[in-house]
Amino acid sequence: MTLEAIRNKIDTSPAVMLYFWGDNCAVCDALKPKIKELLESKFPKIEQIYIDAKTNREIAAAFSVFSIPTTIIFLDGKEFIREGRNLSIANLEEKLQRPYQIFFES
Repeated sequence: MTLEAIRNKIDTSPAVMLYFWGDNCAVCDALKPKIKELLESKFPKIEQIYIDAKTNREIAAAFSVFSIPTTIIFLDGKEFIREGRNLSIANLEEKLQRPYQIFFES
C-alpha cells in the first residue's frame, strides 16, 4: 500500500488503525494478533492497515514512527491514539470504547 493510498483511506474512512511492525521484532509479533483480535471482536468498523516499517521507511517517516511497534488510530481523519512499545491491550480497549460508541452506535 502506498503512502497516498493510506492517506486517502484515513481521509475517507471514519476509523483507521495503522500498525507499524518489523519482522525481527518479538514485541510486534506478540502484539499484532492481540490487536487484530481486539479490533475484530469489539471494534469491527475500524479498518486495519499493517505496515512493515523496515520495508516502508517512507511511510513510517511520514507518520513520525521511529520505533516499533507503533499503533496509530485515526477517527474522522484525525490522529486520536498513538501507542508505542509498551501498549496495553486492555488500555487500548478502554481508550477506544467511548469514542467508538459515539461514532458508530449513536
